[in-house]
Amino acid sequence: MTGPTREATADLITLPGTPLADAVMDLIRPVETPSVFNHSIRSYLFARLVAERLGLAVGHDYHDDLLFAACAMHDLGVAPDGPHSQRFEVEGADRAAAFLVDRGVPAADADQVWQAIALHTSPGIAERRGTLCSLVREGVALDFGGPLGANHVEAVTDEQADAVHAAYPRLEMIRSLTDAIVAQAAKNPMNAPRYAIPGEFLRERQTFGRTRLEHACRSSRWGN
Repeated sequence: MTGPTREATADLITLPGTPLADAVMDLIRPVETPSVFNHSIRSYLFARLVAERLGLAVGHDYHDDLLFAACAMHDLGVAPDGPHSQRFEVEGADRAAAFLVDRGVPAADADQVWQAIALHTSPGIAERRGTLCSLVREGVALDFGGPLGANHVEAVTDEQADAVHAAYPRLEMIRSLTDAIVAQAAKNPMNAPRYAIPGEFLRERQTFGRTRLEHACRSSRWGN
């Protein structure tokens, strides 16, 4: 089987390159670990493939800049320079929305991004809050290779996955991201509500030494 052409690979991993997307990159690159940064970008690339599989058109069904912003900033709440005073999904959503409004993005669009980030760990809810929320949730889920849901696992071929991972390596993302979520959760009881992802990650790490998600990802499509 032959892999994708050089042109197809270039299209697959091309980022928006707009002033807003560049500003988002400048925001997240210095404050996220390389592993979490790459995860955020892969989530966007996978979300675009899900959109393509669903027949969704850029500019008609979703705004590419908003999709990029939401995916790229969806884990901003675990960045070490944040206030760390509430659960990471909400903290990241607040920070992302404020960043967008400061750059002239309409409040309604910034609120869409807020919802997409705040709900990205909420299966069954994100999918019912509009196209942007659904695409962000599915893009993030795909980057976990199955344990968070495999609704659109066929949206990414092995060849496409290889190209995305070559451009943005995994770098033990599961452990790195879990470490960051647990560290943020441990700083304040408000960050770790019971039965929410950060609260359960913290308790599972304290009790068992690793989370159920880390265990499940060992046999996932990507493995780490």
